Amino acid sequence: MKDLVQFLTEAGDEAVLEKRLKVLLTPNEINEMVSRLKIIALLDEGVPQRDIAKQLGVGIATVTRGSRALKELKEI
Repeated sequence: MKDLVQFLTEAGDEAVLEKRLKVLLTPNEINEMVSRLKIIALLDEGVPQRDIAKQLGVGIATVTRGSRALKELKEI
């Protein structure tokens, strides 16, 4: 994990970071990450989990996982 974090933080600018992510991840994996970020943002806004699942077309378990991730982020 340390090597990954270092590789990404050393990108220097947004364009280089985007290229590095595209090298590491498939388009589907990138889309999944974007979806998870949307879930976390909506949860942070107070949108109910069921509404998020319906809005984004994901399962409630995916939103619940996002909720746990948001709690971990807030503990940092």
